[in-house]
Amino acid sequence: MSKKNKALLCNLLSFGILFVFIRYALIDYTSLTGFMRPLTAFVVATILAPKFQAGNVGGSEKIFMKWIFLKGVKEVK
Repeated sequence: MSKKNKALLCNLLSFGILFVFIRYALIDYTSLTGFMRPLTAFVVATILAPKFQAGNVGGSEKIFMKWIFLKGVKEVK
């Protein structure tokens, strides 16, 4: 599996886990109804989920992560 595919899979998993958790938290703790629950969960999960990207550095492909809770860009092994 290439590093680009791994980065895409990491993006999908991190967003999906946050989306499901936030959606069910909204059901229990807010009075939102209908389409506003998944829409709100989508926006919040998009903002909070870490972003992964593959890039070439020194001739080798590496995966990097940027997250609002961490300063700067971190390399993922």
